[in-house]
Amino acid sequence: MTTEVIIADYQNPQQAADISLLLNSYAQDPMGGGQALPGFVQKNLALELAKVPNAFSVLCYVDGKPAGLTNCLQGFSTFKCKPLINIHDVVVVSGFRGNQISQHMLKKVEQVAVDRGCCKITLEVIEGNTVAKNAYLKFGFAGYALDPEMGNAMFWEKGL
Repeated sequence: MTTEVIIADYQNPQQAADISLLLNSYAQDPMGGGQALPGFVQKNLALELAKVPNAFSVLCYVDGKPAGLTNCLQGFSTFKCKPLINIHDVVVVSGFRGNQISQHMLKKVEQVAVDRGCCKITLEVIEGNTVAKNAYLKFGFAGYALDPEMGNAMFWEKGL
């Protein structure tokens, strides 16, 4: 089994197609909402990501087949006055799970974060996704609280 982990080139037609294929695979999984991505997203994802400053995607291929994807966005920590990387999506295709794909991709993300002088890497995970939580814990991620008496940080959203 040969594993290759790369930073995606959004202009490369095959890599752009693989990004959409992998994210659509995740979207159809119960942890991704259980529904296919809209056609517009599938067709334009890499083109739109290319327009986002400091966005990057990590692709993992196993024996030449797309096996994993991590979409990342660089942000900024006001408390540290340094950039940070937010991992927005982590995808491992079901047939490749259990092969340390997420660990390989997280290592590549960490390398980019260090190269960019980032102070941390952030991500969100669904509470019931035990497999992902264990993978993130294994890599060194943990929940946090600024003041333990106030409780852990929570990730919220408001759809528009």
